Amino acid sequence: MSSTFTPADDLRVAHALADAAASHSMRLFRTPLDVISKADESPVTQADRAAEAAMREILGAERPADGIYGEEHGLERVDAERVWVLDPIDGTRSFITGSPLWGTLIGLLRDGRVELGMVDMPVLGERWIGQAHGGAQRNGQAVRVSGCAAVAEARIVTTSPDIFDAADWAAFDRLSRRCAMRRFGGDCYGYAQLAGGTIDLVVETGLQPYDYLGPTGLIEAAGGIVTDWQGQPLGLQSDGRVVAAATRELHRQALDLLAA
Repeated sequence: MSSTFTPADDLRVAHALADAAASHSMRLFRTPLDVISKADESPVTQADRAAEAAMREILGAERPADGIYGEEHGLERVDAERVWVLDPIDGTRSFITGSPLWGTLIGLLRDGRVELGMVDMPVLGERWIGQAHGGAQRNGQAVRVSGCAAVAEARIVTTSPDIFDAADWAAFDRLSRRCAMRRFGGDCYGYAQLAGGTIDLVVETGLQPYDYLGPTGLIEAAGGIVTDWQGQPLGLQSDGRVVAAATRELHRQALDLLAA
């Protein structure tokens, strides 16, 4: 039954999911919050949980046969043909400190491959969407990755030095110091910037599927490439190391420097 849904049907549901998440998160943004530490020591608030619960309610009504993999409420029918991967607030630290650079991430996988990716930035009023064979858009306007093909000309971004262990930081530092510019911060917004052509490389580690699969769908639709540090496609079982690049030439050079 799920295979009868069209890309337009899926996009409608993705918009509804993002709208529902924003209705909860924006209401609590820059207000006093009860911050809880999860098992991995990342902060979580009532905004995260309420937003994901609202998203799951929509999927329960619209896509009861589809699987769900969400940050806050775990796995549900993850072996289904189609799986929605949800991060209601990516960049919780940004959220609780009042920074606008947090977003809602939505990915739709079919047989393990990303068919739709969304990065919604509620505070900025930017909704970035990519669909396989359908291109990428920001607020309805087509976007495309840059044509950067050389590390020496690349603008690279990562969320924070704190996400790397010592070995991974040494690899990132080696690569990023060869680039024209490196920037820190931005959480998921870096991936949107890459899709829009203003950033050329994003390299991170320690991520979960709900962190990278939505951005993967967006960047691939915008003409970029996203893999793990070994150059393998990303999926639910990937190790959390991500390299996103504007071109295959730049991607290959980045992988070589990370492995040097």
